[in-house]
Amino acid sequence: MRPMRGHSHRAKEGNAGLRPPHSLPPSVVVREMVERVFAGHAGPTAIRLWDGTLAHGGRYAPCTLLVKEPGVVRELVLHPNLFRLVEAYLEGRLEVEGDFESLFELGEHLAGFRPSLSTRLELTRMALSLPRARRGRGTGRHGQTCRPKGNCRATIAHHYDRGNDFYRLWLDPELVYSCAYFASGEQPLAEAQRDKLDYICRKLRLEPGQRLLDIGCGWGALASWAARHYGVQVHGITLSEQQFRYARERIAREGLEGRVGIELLDYRELRGEARYDRVVSVGMFEHIGIRNFPEYFGTVRRVLRADGLFLNHGITSDRDWADTAATRFINRYIFPDGELARIDTVLKAMEDAGFETLDVENLRPHYAMTLRHWVRRLEARREEAIAVSDEPTYRLWRLYMAGCAFNFERGEIGIHQVLAGVRGNPRPLPLRRDWLYPE
Repeated sequence: MRPMRGHSHRAKEGNAGLRPPHSLPPSVVVREMVERVFAGHAGPTAIRLWDGTLAHGGRYAPCTLLVKEPGVVRELVLHPNLFRLVEAYLEGRLEVEGDFESLFELGEHLAGFRPSLSTRLELTRMALSLPRARRGRGTGRHGQTCRPKGNCRATIAHHYDRGNDFYRLWLDPELVYSCAYFASGEQPLAEAQRDKLDYICRKLRLEPGQRLLDIGCGWGALASWAARHYGVQVHGITLSEQQFRYARERIAREGLEGRVGIELLDYRELRGEARYDRVVSVGMFEHIGIRNFPEYFGTVRRVLRADGLFLNHGITSDRDWADTAATRFINRYIFPDGELARIDTVLKAMEDAGFETLDVENLRPHYAMTLRHWVRRLEARREEAIAVSDEPTYRLWRLYMAGCAFNFERGEIGIHQVLAGVRGNPRPLPLRRDWLYPE
């Protein structure tokens, strides 16, 4: 962190020697404001201005924010929160070089920024002397404000139908868009994703001839894996048209027609009772909405055989979903119907639907590692990602995934696999967990 410029004489003289902000070059005013806002901050992030001036931090910091116009700092001072920086990045008025996760570390400093009244007034005066931010460059269709609608096709398309070519650039070859299962930090992503697919199949104790329902089957990775390696009949359903088309083509390409069927279908449209030996849902649960838990878990219970198993794999939160800047950002830009629940809320809803909880596992560190793989892969193929989508999509996904990695690392969000059976039936698992970890 570079030394602060001396301000003691200004304090003694009541700022008598400080020229009015409007008479100073914007870069001088902005540098002074940055120094005051980030005084005492010793994190890994540096701030560089449009003219090359280093306003905060070291030249070789792991992360550097490049402020491209004075309006970025003007907004940050008038509204000191992380999401002003987030919006500036999305609009191209701020660049992030290096470790993107460090951007979110600044949020803690801003949240605790409590200047004295005199400092706050002076900062406000300086901010108002700067030109307003240029807001001409928006985020296109990505900036949609939608009320949670509970997993309808429009909200699913908002996230998943951005183009298979875009996701293919940074996902593993199996196109698994959920948490991998790592043996170590050195394990390649593709191998860890295959391990995750197999781990789920082992947890479900799949056997040849069983019928498996995959709710939110994505591009068909788990359905294909279960059919090829465990000999089960799979019915996969999704609300994403692009995922549906790809999964159908994949099943035909792998010669699994007759063993795997994929439908463009809402889980609420499932018909019949006790049709499946096993039910699995991976990475779809976040779209359900807490108020829809009874219908969701009730539907799963209805279609599952009495001696069956159900595995629900979904992101959870360490607090109740509330109306905050963070949740508004997620619902506007990423998941219009997204809503995270505490794990105790999830377990109660499952038990209320007639399930007995058999096994609960939090894979939180695995998701932080997975997201970092995705961010690095996306950054490495930036030009291709922009070519197959657009720059706002690239910026948004880089930001979103780095932010999620930061929050998984801190434990503010987790990822739980819950294995359940139908209450009142004999426990369908061995007495010990040895079966989960074969030699």
